[in-house]
Amino acid sequence: MARKSLTIFLILSLLIVVTSSSPVVAYGGKVLVFKISGTISMAHSEALIDALSVAHQEGYSAVVLMLSTPGGSLDSTLRMITAIENSPVPVVGYVYPPGTTAWSAGTYLLMATHVAAMAPHTIIGSCQPIAYSPFGSEPVNDTKILNAVISVMATQARAHGRNETLAISFITENVNVNDEQAYAQGVIEFRAESLESLLKLINGLEVKTAAGTVKLNTEGAAVTEYTFRIRDSVINVVSDPTISSLLFLIGIFALIYGLSAPGHGGEILGAAALLLALIGMGFDVNIVSLIMMAAGAILLIYELATPGFGVFGFSGIILLTIGALFIVPFSPEKWAISGEWYATFTYSIVAATLVIAGIFLFAIIKILQVRRRPPLIGRIIGEVLTSTEDAPPNEVAFITYRGEYWQAKCNTGLKRGKKYKIVGKEGPVLILEEILEST
Repeated sequence: MARKSLTIFLILSLLIVVTSSSPVVAYGGKVLVFKISGTISMAHSEALIDALSVAHQEGYSAVVLMLSTPGGSLDSTLRMITAIENSPVPVVGYVYPPGTTAWSAGTYLLMATHVAAMAPHTIIGSCQPIAYSPFGSEPVNDTKILNAVISVMATQARAHGRNETLAISFITENVNVNDEQAYAQGVIEFRAESLESLLKLINGLEVKTAAGTVKLNTEGAAVTEYTFRIRDSVINVVSDPTISSLLFLIGIFALIYGLSAPGHGGEILGAAALLLALIGMGFDVNIVSLIMMAAGAILLIYELATPGFGVFGFSGIILLTIGALFIVPFSPEKWAISGEWYATFTYSIVAATLVIAGIFLFAIIKILQVRRRPPLIGRIIGEVLTSTEDAPPNEVAFITYRGEYWQAKCNTGLKRGKKYKIVGKEGPVLILEEILEST
């Protein structure tokens, strides 16, 4: 009896030791791919949180965060880093396809992943905060801002055993490295030409996650690409600063069009575009820019209400352009994005403003010209024409008047070659009166 009790005691003790140690979990052979291309936005953070939840619930072995980005919203990036840190499913960062970049906020995300990899000829770095200006953006050297982002970068590099010194130099010296340099200097663990080869390389690797140590089971895994929900897809598009700024411009010009020519749908288009722009910006707009755009719109409306097009009109377009350039508050505390992207943004907004302004102003001016013309019917009453058709009394026929086809009728009928006087109009039909020839 004592021997039996001792055996039970030893078995229970062994179970306690095994369950109290960090488990090595092997998820099923499924991988979820989450793509980040273009500017990182709040939609990406919402979608990644959902993707990690799906991966955990459905037993995925790993989530591959595929990066191709110039950077983006720092707030959204920090939310994504927190989600990765708390994920029980390993997150593999992969800069892909070959030749692309994961600058600024993209590099922060790569450093936060459990496994970091890059495709051939890809580049990471350029993380120094940038102060936006349409005349040439400048790096920020404010120690308060620098210390905050350096702390994030250093913490993530240290947590995953990567070259902390190089990671910090991405910020302090705006260093850029390609895949070979990043691998040689220890800021990534793998280089892979394709997703398939990457999954083969990391198979069997043990990584520490929020749930403990996880052994990756990725070789030959079934790959599923995460699909954004409709809401996130819409927000992802409109939250791109270039798109949201253009939507704001279109909304302003459409409202000007609607006020100048009511009944053509300009008011509806303008309201919809402005609402989408505000949603994309998270209702976080530069108030001074908003005032400038409103002033520009007022000047344009005033100019269109007066003859000609002069100083007020050009001033209005200039104010709208400047307002559009600054409508998104690009503060370095909120945006981690490359200087090259800022330059492209400036050129795009200036060019688009001129094109959009030209289209809307052309349409408005043409409508106003038509409205200022004297009434056509008032001028043609009393005009004399020669009938080109025969028609019975009060029957409508098509005749030619001043080279145009008109509908016409006469109570005595129409005869080809006979002269008639225009005495009125019923809708689109001219009312004619026979001219009696003197004998």
